[in-house]
Amino acid sequence: MAVETKTPAKNPAQGNRNSGRSGEPRRDAPRSGSPSHPRPTRPAEPKPAKPAEPKVIELPESISLRDLATKINVSPINVIRELMQNGVMATINQQLDFDTAAIVASAFGWEARPIPIVVESQIPEEVAVTPDGKPAPAGRVMTLKQRLLAKEQAENESALKLRPPIVTVMGHVDHGKTSLLDAIRKTDVASAEAGGITQHIGAYMVEHQGKKVTFIDTPGHEAFTAMRARGAQVTDIAVLVVAADDGVMPQTREAIAHARAAQVPIIVAINKIDKPNANPELVKKELSELGLVPDEWGGNTLFIPVSAKQRKGIEDLIEGILLVAESLDTIKANPNRRAVGTIIESHLSKSKGAMATVLVQNGTLNVGDSFVAGGVHGRVRAMFDFRGQSVKKAGPSVPVSITGMSEVPIAGDVFEVVEDERTARALAAQHQAKREREGNVQRATSLEQYFAMAKASKTKKMFFIIKADNQGSLQPIVEQLQKLNSTIGSEKGEEVRLEVIHQGTGDVTESDVNLAIASGAVILGYEVQVDTAARRKAESNHVDIRLYNVIYNLLEDVELAMKGMLAPRIVEKVVGAAEVRQTFKIPKVGVIAGVRVTNGVAMRNAKARILRGDQVLHTGPVASLKRLTEDVKEVRQGFECGVSIEGFENFKPGDVIEFIVQEEQTS
Repeated sequence: MAVETKTPAKNPAQGNRNSGRSGEPRRDAPRSGSPSHPRPTRPAEPKPAKPAEPKVIELPESISLRDLATKINVSPINVIRELMQNGVMATINQQLDFDTAAIVASAFGWEARPIPIVVESQIPEEVAVTPDGKPAPAGRVMTLKQRLLAKEQAENESALKLRPPIVTVMGHVDHGKTSLLDAIRKTDVASAEAGGITQHIGAYMVEHQGKKVTFIDTPGHEAFTAMRARGAQVTDIAVLVVAADDGVMPQTREAIAHARAAQVPIIVAINKIDKPNANPELVKKELSELGLVPDEWGGNTLFIPVSAKQRKGIEDLIEGILLVAESLDTIKANPNRRAVGTIIESHLSKSKGAMATVLVQNGTLNVGDSFVAGGVHGRVRAMFDFRGQSVKKAGPSVPVSITGMSEVPIAGDVFEVVEDERTARALAAQHQAKREREGNVQRATSLEQYFAMAKASKTKKMFFIIKADNQGSLQPIVEQLQKLNSTIGSEKGEEVRLEVIHQGTGDVTESDVNLAIASGAVILGYEVQVDTAARRKAESNHVDIRLYNVIYNLLEDVELAMKGMLAPRIVEKVVGAAEVRQTFKIPKVGVIAGVRVTNGVAMRNAKARILRGDQVLHTGPVASLKRLTEDVKEVRQGFECGVSIEGFENFKPGDVIEFIVQEEQTS
């Protein structure tokens, strides 16, 4: 009988010999310092829960607070509160840049990423190049201007053919611009217009002895100065209409300035020669003093007498236009490429939706083409000529109205046909994001930018608008500036030239600023002021206005800019404005103005400019700034405060106080 051998019972506390603490199996490796005892292992710790991945959201370069709140599914109030905690005060409609929006989004569990824009992999091969025709680096974003430049440089000269000249009709209001076009087109547009004044830009084509000419009729009223500048920029030749019985007027001078800024030849049409008091010779004399010397006097400007009312001289005018066009030898285009042009005007039609007048400047536009115009994209659904007749295509210099846009485009935007709707949509989004980021500002050139370009030998011309208190001051300034061309131009190999595109007496006006925007000019003023509307427009469009009390300082700044040696300057910046509501006279203190801050911030350490209407009454330091009974450093928009200004006590309700700080400007 076999003897049963019993195994000793396990001691639970002792555990298994082949196990470590807590009954875990031992490792085969010996303990450290004890080869006979294996190393025990630690119990496996539970893995921490994987954090939830943030939700991803794509944001543009600029977005309103309201739209951001909608995208991240929170109340706008919560977004405002989050911004306040980060020291940012914002309203519900305020635009936030990408970085600010991304910080807010992350606070609510979102990871913000920029919206993809057109890069090399997203655009067709023919546009994925640099302006010099080489392949673009991966991820390179090409602007519309670069795309156009690349295409133009790639075009074969042999593909260019003569096109009809584009002519802009310009001049003083009521000098007969539209009536002249009526005579040319044998239509009667003027009688249908309110007050006989053109209300919008229109483009028309006429044919003379088998040759075509495109006319752009620009508004002549003062309110349309900026539109007139846009008309001059898309034209080949400018026709300046001057009434023989009226002579040179302020808007005549502005029209000349716009044409010169666009660097186009000018033909003078002396209108209304049928009137008894007509004096064409006086018109020639006045214009010759402005640099437009008649060819019969040895100059290079065609002067053609016409009568729009009696239809006299019309053929001579058209023949003169064709003659000048032939002498230019640059009025050519390639009709066998995609169309490029300019939006001349746009509006919303109740029956047809968004419509725009497009002036085709190169290529051929066809029904069905996909296009982009600024931040607007679309596909040409229908196309009409200037007579309203439906057409299927439009070649160079042909104006047409089109439908099929995503929205109404902005007049003056570049119009370009692209490969397909997908490309058009992407380019429009890219342009719109840039426009929102820059606040839709058309940036003019500053004297510092001229200086930088001169230093790098990258500039050929500097444009200036000169305003002075009287003719006695104006003429010497202009003459001395012109002399800089011969002195500095020869020193720098004539790489830098200045051109005075407009000169006049009196304060700087909004019309001057419009011209500066259109031409990229710097405004120089001697012993003059800047009216309120002009100052605001200049600030919002970054127009450089420089005011001087000493002629030598004006000339020195321009000379240094031309030489590329201009030093940084101190500029004034309006940081806030307040309206005077009432006044208080306090013994031993003086008169205190009780004001409400209407814009920006009222600052204690600032200068104050007191305005009554457009008149500047006084400029001086802020003596005191009180909120209730306490002295404060600043008061923000919407709040009331008390202000005293050194050297001024004649406050009246309705006066505006602008608060100004000085900053160093280097670019």
